[in-house]
Amino acid sequence: MAENTKNGGQKAAQAAPAPIPIQAKVLNQYIKDLSFENPNIRKLMSGPGDPPGLKVEVNVNAERVEGDVYESAIEFKATAENNIGKIYILETVYAGLFKIEQIPEQALEPFLLISAPMTLFPFLRRLVADVTREGGYPPLMLDPIDFAGLYFRRQQELASSSGKLNA
Repeated sequence: MAENTKNGGQKAAQAAPAPIPIQAKVLNQYIKDLSFENPNIRKLMSGPGDPPGLKVEVNVNAERVEGDVYESAIEFKATAENNIGKIYILETVYAGLFKIEQIPEQALEPFLLISAPMTLFPFLRRLVADVTREGGYPPLMLDPIDFAGLYFRRQQELASSSGKLNA
């Protein structure tokens, strides 16, 4: 049967205070920069050439704007080319402003470089598809991006480069 101890339940509650939930709100999201170059469209009209190769680059950055408002930005570049030359070059920076309250300091950077970009990604994906389609090509449908993997890879690179400097 249950054991009755004086103040036993209260001690357990006092020993492990409930964690304060992180409060994050998207204040705004926007295209910070956008460029689409279509340099060889006339050559492609006469014949499409070989199937294109696609190179994609993604980077994420964040900064404090003021107080508890932060900007998280996804830098995206896609270059398609084949034997004719560059087919298109798409570069964009898609960003969002986030008001973040009650977050432990050690959780702030991962939130801004993992969670915030995951929130922005569906909108970036649609932008990329729309711009490539309006450029006269099949829409570029981006696969999901592993922002956590990018973050941890960057952390490892920083750790190894700082280790080389100290050696």
